[in-house]
Amino acid sequence: MNAQGPAVEPDRAPADGYARRFDLPDAAATAALGAALAPHLRQGDLLALGGDLGAGKTTLARGLIGGLGYGGPVPSPTFTLVQQYETDPVHVWHFDLYRIGHPDEVIELGFDEARADGIVLLEWAVRLGAELPATCLEIQLDYDASGHTRIARLSGQPAWADRLQDLRP
Repeated sequence: MNAQGPAVEPDRAPADGYARRFDLPDAAATAALGAALAPHLRQGDLLALGGDLGAGKTTLARGLIGGLGYGGPVPSPTFTLVQQYETDPVHVWHFDLYRIGHPDEVIELGFDEARADGIVLLEWAVRLGAELPATCLEIQLDYDASGHTRIARLSGQPAWADRLQDLRP
């Protein structure tokens, strides 16, 4: 980490997609990554957030939602399964699929409407399996070998490389 923020691994995007890694030394850096992503997003975007319990998925979502101008509380949607936030220019739908039993259940939560009308943050996206749209930006949050520093790995289709080329938390 330097005075400007978390360390950024040099871009090593494969020819067929986007890949980036950020070292996040604390929760503030995780939230800052979310806030830095916010201006790069638009209607119809889906961010698939992965990682173990406590890895920082909701912290990143809070930073992103705040970065879109929402000033209220952003609770984890673990029990409600979905939260909506009125942000400008589009709304954010924050889903947590940890407790769903089958991918079809997400349709009942308004997933199709959310994808059409807003930005979707999807915690535990792995629960969608093959139903996870290929156009999503995947954000995997883990800890390094020491267990003290979070690592965010972003990956997606090539279009994300153009949109996120200036991403700096």
